[in-house]
Amino acid sequence: MSTFHAVLPATRTRGLSLQLYGYLLLLPALGFLLLFTHYPALATVWESLFSAGRSGHPPQFVGLDNYRALLDDDVFMLSLRNNLLYALITIPLSVALALLMALAVNRRLRGNALTRAAFFIPSLLPMVAIANLWLFFYTPQLGLLNKMLALFSLPAVNWLGEPGTALYSLMAVSVWREAGFFMIFYLAALQQIDPRLAEAAQIEGASRRYFFRRVQWPLLMPTTLFVLINASMNAFRIVDQVIAMTNGGPNNSTSLLLFYIYRTAFSYWDLPAASAMTVVLLVILAAIALIKFNLLDKRTHYQ
Repeated sequence: MSTFHAVLPATRTRGLSLQLYGYLLLLPALGFLLLFTHYPALATVWESLFSAGRSGHPPQFVGLDNYRALLDDDVFMLSLRNNLLYALITIPLSVALALLMALAVNRRLRGNALTRAAFFIPSLLPMVAIANLWLFFYTPQLGLLNKMLALFSLPAVNWLGEPGTALYSLMAVSVWREAGFFMIFYLAALQQIDPRLAEAAQIEGASRRYFFRRVQWPLLMPTTLFVLINASMNAFRIVDQVIAMTNGGPNNSTSLLLFYIYRTAFSYWDLPAASAMTVVLLVILAAIALIKFNLLDKRTHYQ
């Protein structure tokens, strides 16, 4: 009996030591997470509650005045509307194109590896290279797109110089770049599906369309949700593409939310206003994450 009581404290001590060892292993990652994620977010919220400091006038606490001012900022509201439209169009197009490409290369055909590489390479290119490539395509008189229009005797279009086409031209670049990246996730998910399901469907005489709708698509729902969330996050984090191709013009028609935050902070040096816009952006991204984890995640797993 005394031996048992002697072993029990030793077991507890060993368990506590293992727990402490585990927490010490997590400490570096936790420190970086707090330092580069949570602290900047809290600092941004705090900054948004003060006025901009001017020469001889230190920042003053103004509460929610910076947020109220955003409602009267026409460029901010336009940037927000542009970003919402950008997300509503690019997200479904990128996801649908990625799925189609994954289905196309998920077959044992000659040259499949080359086709997969061709689909995926755009996502590996730096944005500066992509911007210069598409700027050549969009050049008003000498661009490839206008050369193709000339073959059909159609007038040239100033793709990036007209407010009606500039934003949609940026959308095309984003879809072209992101679809290949999302294709990899769909391709991996398709290759995880048991091939016996396809054999059984073929024996039963099911068409490819029916097999996709009844078998593949339900099994791809977790991957689709993952891709949708990533595409949503990317749609609200576009800034380098706007700077490289249009710089927000013409007439702010391609000004997106993160680009306007960047310009407000580093061109106008109005850090409190930029902080308030950043908080709005964080709320949008947090809402997307909450929708995923609380509403949609439990409904995506096929049973």
